[in-house]
Amino acid sequence: MARKKVAIVGGTGYTGVELLRLLKGHPDVELSVITSRAEAGRPVSDLFPNLRGRVDLCFSEPDVALLKRCDLVFYATPNGTAMKQVPELIAAGTRVIDLAADFRIKDVALWEKWYGMPHSCPALVKSAVYGLPEVNRQAVKTAQLVANPGCYVTAATLGFLPLLEQGLVSTENLIADCKSGVSGAGRGASVDMLMGEVGESFKAYGVPGHRHLPEILQNLSSASRQKIGLTFVPHLVPMVRGIHATLYARITGVADYQKLYEERYQHEPFVDVLPPGSHPETRSVRGSNECRVAIHRPQDGDTLVVLSVIDNLVKGAAGQAVQNMNLMLGLDERAGLDSLALLP
Repeated sequence: MARKKVAIVGGTGYTGVELLRLLKGHPDVELSVITSRAEAGRPVSDLFPNLRGRVDLCFSEPDVALLKRCDLVFYATPNGTAMKQVPELIAAGTRVIDLAADFRIKDVALWEKWYGMPHSCPALVKSAVYGLPEVNRQAVKTAQLVANPGCYVTAATLGFLPLLEQGLVSTENLIADCKSGVSGAGRGASVDMLMGEVGESFKAYGVPGHRHLPEILQNLSSASRQKIGLTFVPHLVPMVRGIHATLYARITGVADYQKLYEERYQHEPFVDVLPPGSHPETRSVRGSNECRVAIHRPQDGDTLVVLSVIDNLVKGAAGQAVQNMNLMLGLDERAGLDSLALLP
């Protein structure tokens, strides 16, 4: 089988280099183009020395004619970029995965409220498939445009999903208490992200409202088929990679919750339900596409606590995008994603 040609638009951020790392280890694809207006002409390995000897491409100016020749194009660009360029690629029959938020939220007016800009192609929002394989695997396989989920969203959705699908918890007062490493803020220079600012410290942010909130609510409402009441509080912790989501739900139905999770995810290649009493660590998924989940019922009370951990750059971004690519191109879903987590 001929190798599939893929391109990355906007490959200079942390998500871009993670895509490069994963795609260069993929047996069935050929990385043909990587674009960056700011770095055009510069060898990729100059910017990312870990790719020296592995990636011999140079960054190039975006060229739609070249992108159209690819089987699939990844957009690892800021919010608001893909929606301006994707329609031409879709019209040409090229398949697209957007790693930003342009096509995630189906309510366009709600998206415009949270992202502070008008949407330039609302018609494509309706046809875009939300790329959480554990929910939309069959739809992803035939999609031309996939909206790759947010990182906090992935950890929270996979943690809550089995309970809401079975109607076993109250939907009125769910709590998602989530912590992320600093790479989640991107690669741009920012005083708030300096080591002298984040080291030896820990803080909440975005408490009045975070852009991932409407996306989480959309997923959970779809799973439960009713309106959701959710308190979502993100935190910044002084580590580079990882998300830890501590999720709280009040029990309204009786079940073997451990068995429920094990059966829901038994055929999912990248969701690992840990044994009873486990406490998953972010380091156990660092560099991998795994989501590890554990379920607790403290003091046999009426509150379930679900612990969900992912690497925000892999299952929370680039790894999930490669997983979606595999499904879209008819490849083995695990291809290019079998690397073990990095320890220590």
